[in-house]
Amino acid sequence: MYNRKEFLKRSGGAALGLMLGSTLSAACNTSSRVKINGSIKALGIQLYSLRDDLPKDPKGILKQLAAFGYKEIESYEGAQGMFWGMGNKGFKSYVDGLGMKIVSSHCDFRADFERKAAEAAEIGMSYLICPYVGPQKTLDDYKKLADEFNKAGEICKKNGIRFAYHNHDYSFRQQDGQYPQDIFMQHTDQSLMDYEMDIYWVVTAGQDPIAWLKKYNGRFKLCHVKDRKKGAVPQKGEPNLSVIVGTGSIDFKTILAAARAEGMQHYILEQEAYEKAPVECVKEGAAYLNKLVF
Repeated sequence: MYNRKEFLKRSGGAALGLMLGSTLSAACNTSSRVKINGSIKALGIQLYSLRDDLPKDPKGILKQLAAFGYKEIESYEGAQGMFWGMGNKGFKSYVDGLGMKIVSSHCDFRADFERKAAEAAEIGMSYLICPYVGPQKTLDDYKKLADEFNKAGEICKKNGIRFAYHNHDYSFRQQDGQYPQDIFMQHTDQSLMDYEMDIYWVVTAGQDPIAWLKKYNGRFKLCHVKDRKKGAVPQKGEPNLSVIVGTGSIDFKTILAAARAEGMQHYILEQEAYEKAPVECVKEGAAYLNKLVF
């Protein structure tokens, strides 16, 4: 069974401190670069944020999320599958009744993907997303992955939905003089797939999310809104340093305004490390983001 938690444990390497400097400052303090005039119309949440609580009471957790003001759901493949034991139609019916919509799910695109795409399309989902592939030994390996992404995109397109890839920090660190993320962007067909920018991991790699959003205008359609501990300097093997959204170092007001200008459509909170109970973390994050004007 695909286990995203194990993937995340393997992905926690950090950028060198010298890389951080000006690019991290740009990501966290860019208040004059983008016009501020909007808000999130339908805040989403990645259910992995509640990975320990969700399997015990899927319906109860979803009900709480609706009460916190979440409108969109991004699922993932846990032990009960991405529809949490309800089946695709049962899950849709339940979240519809709560005033929410499932728009996407992380999943293993190498296993039974035709069925997953058909089930997602059947209930009106927009995306299936690869959450992690891990650092590769060579740049050619990233090109081979891009070919796999295109094939997954073809399956999704055939079913009337889209495929996307969710980044970690490794693709935003140079390898043999190139950024693996550039290879992904340049070797995948825009007609077949989009990208989900995890803002936290871009910043952790010492990169400026706004620069990447502008470089590949219109290709990042979803984003993970995940904050980073103030004053944290990336170091090799660091633990996940995400904090409650709105309490960390990332300037979401400016970054999300830039994202909107570059074609972003879905804003999805994800919480990976906890300062208090996970449910309280995502409740406070929702309160911050639902009031944010950008």
